[in-house]
Amino acid sequence: MKIELKNVSKKFKDITVLKDINITIESGNIYGLYGRNGSGKSVLLKLICGFYIPNTGEILYNSENLNLKNEFPPNLRAFIERPSFYPDLTGYENLKLLADIQHQIGEKEILDALDTVNLKEEKDKKYSKYSLGMKQKLGIAQVIMENPEVMIFDEPFNGIEENTVKKLIEYLKKEAKKGKLIIISTHIKEDLEKLTTKVFHVDNQTIVK
Repeated sequence: MKIELKNVSKKFKDITVLKDINITIESGNIYGLYGRNGSGKSVLLKLICGFYIPNTGEILYNSENLNLKNEFPPNLRAFIERPSFYPDLTGYENLKLLADIQHQIGEKEILDALDTVNLKEEKDKKYSKYSLGMKQKLGIAQVIMENPEVMIFDEPFNGIEENTVKKLIEYLKKEAKKGKLIIISTHIKEDLEKLTTKVFHVDNQTIVK
């Protein structure tokens, strides 16, 4: 997968959030988005996911502009800001509900994803009883469980204990070597230095070189 952002700008009403973004990202790499809170990282990720349409410029997926077809990028999963889950369902039940949409995976793949994020022992606990770190883990699990080609994570390590962070870093490195395209945004530069191929610094509404 090759994703190209060409002269992409995004504004809401009269407020410009991003302007003239030009980046190219490809499979087999882990890319970092670094910037202070409110710098536009999450908006950039939502543009890549197709949740927002740019005001100017274009986003190409393998040279194709899916926005013109009103289509979402294929085989992409994302964890952006705080994902919404049903509070009265367990962690496993929430993932099962999502898995039933595409019918690509079964119980084994869901449990494997929960095990990867060290949440398997809490799979039968209701989401409303989850701590912040456990909620973060469930958000990551819903991204990885269907083995997507493109994985996007927005501040994924918030509230997660160090041993799980280390485990996830190793997992993501292995997935990149398999040819996955991974994007991680954070305001903590040290998180990116441990695992990324290239870091884009988002500041003053654009990519700072």
